[in-house]
This record gives sequence, structure tokens and C-alpha cells, in this order.
Amino acid sequence: MESAAPKFTQGGLMRHVVVMSFTSSIGVMAIFAVDFVDMIFISMLGNAALAAAIGYAGTILFFTTSISIGVSIAAGALTARSVGAGNQAEARQYATSVMMAGFIASVIIFGLVWLSMDSALDFLGAKQETKLLALDYLRIILPSMPVLMIGMVAGAVLRAYGDAKRAMYATLAGGVVNAALDPLLIFGLGLDLQGAALASVASRVTITLVSLLPAIRLYDGFAGLSVSLMLRDLRAVLAIAVPAVLANIATPIGSAIMTREMARFGTDAVAGLAVIGRLTPVAFAIILALSGAIGPIVGQNFGAGLNDRVRGSFFAALRFTAFYVVGVSVILFLLRGSIAELFSASGESLTIIYLFCGPLALSYIFNGWIFVGNATFNNLGHPFYSTWVNWGRHTVGTWPLVILGASLWGAGGVLIGQAIGGVFFAGLSIWMALRLMDRNAATPPDGPFTPEARFHVIQSRRH
Repeated sequence: MESAAPKFTQGGLMRHVVVMSFTSSIGVMAIFAVDFVDMIFISMLGNAALAAAIGYAGTILFFTTSISIGVSIAAGALTARSVGAGNQAEARQYATSVMMAGFIASVIIFGLVWLSMDSALDFLGAKQETKLLALDYLRIILPSMPVLMIGMVAGAVLRAYGDAKRAMYATLAGGVVNAALDPLLIFGLGLDLQGAALASVASRVTITLVSLLPAIRLYDGFAGLSVSLMLRDLRAVLAIAVPAVLANIATPIGSAIMTREMARFGTDAVAGLAVIGRLTPVAFAIILALSGAIGPIVGQNFGAGLNDRVRGSFFAALRFTAFYVVGVSVILFLLRGSIAELFSASGESLTIIYLFCGPLALSYIFNGWIFVGNATFNNLGHPFYSTWVNWGRHTVGTWPLVILGASLWGAGGVLIGQAIGGVFFAGLSIWMALRLMDRNAATPPDGPFTPEARFHVIQSRRH
């Protein structure tokens, strides 16, 4: 069994941020790169309705995946804090409790989404052939939600022990399986959109197996299943999982708002938005991985009572985000013509792709800073801060500005309005994180202590 020492409590913080972000992002990129390839294959079929159907279905799937991400944040935060405090038994029990609670929740949510997906597609603006195609796609992928939940929690546990490499291997394996099956099922067997969906299900099963096995074999990362212990831990689990889930589902709510407004400009506009929805997580996978990547760094140092290193991790992540986004934005600008040609974009679709691959890509700096703030809130015992920031950003920071942008600049204005909202809420997130870290530094702990002790200290500060 490998050492479970809190490795992030020593060594260069920027190095930890870079290594964790890159290794975590490779796995994220593998997943979304396959979605990107899916879109390329579907575009080759020459039917804009197919691409639009992926856009509509993707918004609903984004909602279910965001719930799994929120639960995995709870697993990572609780496990990392316990590892940082040197309590391995507690780390194993928390991981198991989150896994059990997450699986039960995913089964319930799957059922609710299954019953409501027809109405959800109506709300998003899907009509006729596009709606039927989206329903077919969803009926294949949605039942795999509980499987994905297990895989994401297992990956979070691996990262909590500092093993981002093996968490990366799991998502890479899933990406390879999906990429191999896509052309076979879509073209070889002529299954079109259904083929892409089946490949995604196979990918989720692979991710789960490849992440769960090393978490068990190498780290003994889970305790025995126990309903009584899960109920005992439920308060601590829900204290992070509920606000983390609420914070994460705000993003697909914002995506739904954008899709609904973009639908006013026709199928081509929605198809263009769908392309951006697949391009963004590939180009900015490292930024999307930041919350999960720096969470263990913040969590271990917080658990060890090292407030200076918590603050240092935060600023290192902010700097890293800015440098990375600027570099990728330059690349997207230079490749904008090739990207548009790859998807045979024209009309509104072409306009949207060119706009995003131009100045709007830089706005991802602010999205990244919000992710850094969220990771800090989750691991410092104030996960509801993430909820407030995310819901504000994806409601009042999206809908009014998107409507205004669309009225002024058409389909492209939907993207412009959404980007403007991110600037304000990124500033708010940074300000809140700095205040929280200042409060922690004002009452330093007397050495490492457990998440339960942290909970009581946090409560005393609130009162």
C-alpha cells in the first residue's frame, strides 16, 4: 500500500498547482475531447438537427454531471482534510459515506430527470426532429448516471491522497474507449447519434473501473459499507455536498438560459453554441480541473493548520489561470478559421465560433478565478459561498445580460452578455475568499486537527 502522507503540506505551491492541474486536466480533456470528436463525426453526417440535438441533450446531461461533480467535491474535501490531519481511518469512512450517499442520490435524480426530460427539452426550445433525436440520445446515456457517480467519487479520493496521476489514467482510459467506439458505432454500424451515446456509456463504465480499483488496492481508500456509519457522517457529508451540488447545477442552469435564448436565432445558432460547448472544455480543460486540482492542496494545508500555505495556494492558482488562458486564447484566435471549417460552419454558426475564438476566449480568466474561489470555499468549511457565487453568476449575472446582448448584437450578443457577468462575480469571489482566509489567519489552530474540530471552530467564528 502506498504512503498516505499529506504531500501538499510541503514543497513549492506553484509546482503543486501546476502538476495537479495538468494531471487532472488531462483526464478532463480526454472526456471532453471525445465529446468534441463526437461533434465532428456527427457534423460529417451533414444534418444540422443532429448537432443541435447534442446541444440540447448536452445541457440536460451537464445538469446530471454537475451533481456528480458536486458530490465528488465533498468526497475530496473531507478525505483530503482527514489525510492532512493524519487520520486515515476517518478518511476511509468519509469516502465510503460520500460514495453511498451519492449513489442513492444519483438513482433518485436519474428517475426524476427521466420523467421530466421531455418538458425540459420543450423549455430549452427543442422542436420536432431535433427534440426526438435529443430524447433518443438521453434515453441511452441517462441510466449510466449512478455509474459515473461512483467513478467520480473514486477519482476524487485518489486526488485527495495526492495521486492525480491515477485519477488521470481513469479518465484517459474512458476517453480511449469512447474514441475507439465512436467511428465503429456511428459509421460502421450506422447508429448515428445512438452510436455516440452508446460509446459514452462504455466510457463511463471504464472510468469507474479504472479509478475505483487503485483507490481500493493501493490506498485502502474505503471502509466497509455501513448504513449506520453513513447516517452518522451524513451531516458532515451534506454540509459540503449540498452546497457543492447546488453550486455546480447553477452552471447548467446558466447553460440552459443561453441555449433557450440562442434558440431564438435558429438551428444554426444552437449548433454553433453546441460546437463551443464541446470546444471550451477541451481548450480550457486545465481551468475546469482547477477546483478538483487545488482542492486537495488547500484541504491538506487547512487540515494541517498551515494558513500561509492556504493563501499561497490561492494566489498561485490565480496567476496560473491568467497565464494559461491568455496562451490558449492566442492559439484559438490563430486556429479560428480551421475550427470553423472543421465543422462546416456557416451563417450564425460561423459568427459565433469566430466571436468565441476571438476576444471572448479571454473572458475565461474570470471563470477560472471563480473556480479557484469555489475550491477555496469548499475546503475551508464554507461551501455555501460557492453556491451563492455560482447561482449569482448564472442567474442575475447571465439572464439579463444575455437578453440585453441578444437585443443589441444578435446571436453573438448571447455570448457577450454571458462573458460580462463573469467579470463581476470573479471579483466578488476573490474578495470573499480573501476575507475568509484573513479570518482563519486571525485565529490560527494549535497544530493539526480533525474536520470535526474545524467544524466547531468555524461555527464559533460565525457566532
